[in-house]
Amino acid sequence: MKNTAAFFDIDGTIFRNSLMIEHFIKLINFEVIDPEIWYTKVKKVYDEWEKRHGDFEQYLETLAGVYLENLKGVNKLYIEFIADHVINVNGDMVYKYSRNQIEWHKKQGHKVFFISGSPDFLVSKMAEKYGATEFRGTLYLVDEDNKFTGEIVKMWDSESKKRVIKELIKKYDVDLENSYAYGDTTGDLSMLRMMGNPIAINPNRLLLESIREDKKLSERAIIIVERKDVIYKLDPNVEVL
Repeated sequence: MKNTAAFFDIDGTIFRNSLMIEHFIKLINFEVIDPEIWYTKVKKVYDEWEKRHGDFEQYLETLAGVYLENLKGVNKLYIEFIADHVINVNGDMVYKYSRNQIEWHKKQGHKVFFISGSPDFLVSKMAEKYGATEFRGTLYLVDEDNKFTGEIVKMWDSESKKRVIKELIKKYDVDLENSYAYGDTTGDLSMLRMMGNPIAINPNRLLLESIREDKKLSERAIIIVERKDVIYKLDPNVEVL
């Protein structure tokens, strides 16, 4: 008998921010990264996003480059210690809808997978906290001394996620028609298309437009918007201002 599964993105889908951003902030607090780097390389694009003049993806991309550059040469054990701190302090900062869905899937006996572009050492800890069956994240490579090389194997784009999801589908004999996918950006588009029950949680405009343009997907997709203490279930063709 085939297994029903639920595939979750993390950042913006489960977690209400970015795990990498929270880790970056903690690295500054623990003086692994010089605080001045925030002001010289990140703050301007962050301020544009905060004022809603700029784009969150641009902010995240800028920060990701600075983050990777400053992890090079740092021992993984120290980074994982700070990652533990991130999950202990911020791990409950999740959407109510997503938390409830994870618990519902587990009670139904479904396989639960976390597929995220965040660093694998953060994704692993979120997967452990919420009892996921397995996880996949961006791999941050280390050398023979367990220090980060500055090289990664990315997991934030749609094709990379599609590749690892296919591996999990085969490994766990997943019933695609009855399985679920949850995401918020076009990086999650492939897994939303693959599953019979695609749910976009607080989708960005580009993902919403992509769902609308894909007739087969739009017929199945559910749009969830969670704001304050209200959860809205919307039609994919809802008017966007």
